[in-house]
Amino acid sequence: MAEASSSNGCARLAGKVAIVTGGASGIGKETARVFAEQGARMVVIADIQDELGNQVAASIGIHRCTYIHCDVRDEAQVKNLVQSTVETYGQVDIMFSNAGVVSPTNQTLMELDVSQAHHVFEVNVLGMALCVKHAARAMVEGGVRGSIVCMASVAGSYGGLTMTDYTMSKHAIIGLMRSSSVQLGKYGIRVNCVSPNGLATPLTTKMLDAGPEKVESVYEDYSRLKGVVLNTKHVADAVLFLVSNDSDFVTGLDLRVDGNFVSGKSDSVY
Repeated sequence: MAEASSSNGCARLAGKVAIVTGGASGIGKETARVFAEQGARMVVIADIQDELGNQVAASIGIHRCTYIHCDVRDEAQVKNLVQSTVETYGQVDIMFSNAGVVSPTNQTLMELDVSQAHHVFEVNVLGMALCVKHAARAMVEGGVRGSIVCMASVAGSYGGLTMTDYTMSKHAIIGLMRSSSVQLGKYGIRVNCVSPNGLATPLTTKMLDAGPEKVESVYEDYSRLKGVVLNTKHVADAVLFLVSNDSDFVTGLDLRVDGNFVSGKSDSVY
């Protein structure tokens, strides 16, 4: 596989060991590819979509990428994901905590279904907290000045007309990132978020019950930046910046990859 290089001619993640949760599809899949192309020694994909996860690992190359089943809601599975990575590859340098779900219904606050909200929070917030927790522990124990990136959303910076539980969960992720960045700074561990606008992924095409082109056209209306349509590579490149030495003094940042998101539209999908 050809390796993309940074401006100084070197692979930006040379020798690094990375974990990507939710890596079997969408943004996680693209980011795993980018990590491998940028010289990561090993990219460990974690997901609950076993067939897809194994396919992605095989397409990247088993010498550079592997797959492990992990439901981030289960702390024992998250702990095993991190420990097995350390035992096999020596350390964890990067955790991209990307696994997440969307609201299955467009409920408002007055229609809030607590059981639905519990599931969204269990995956998006508690699952992410477990990934940050165990990655941080491994980095501290291994003396690694690592980088942790959490997948947030523009929904974490704005109020929404619908999908209240999802919006709440993304606000919570940004709070998790900010607290973690303060607490882990003394160990040299950086913690940041990436917050994209809506884009076409298997998750959003299913949510909107539409093809990728239709989904892109829907979300394009929510960006002031014209002439470019947000895709998974744009988000993966933002994650790459945050985990590489290019951002060596950047922590506690919510990096919005949103084309200057337009909030407050009456037909908002958030």
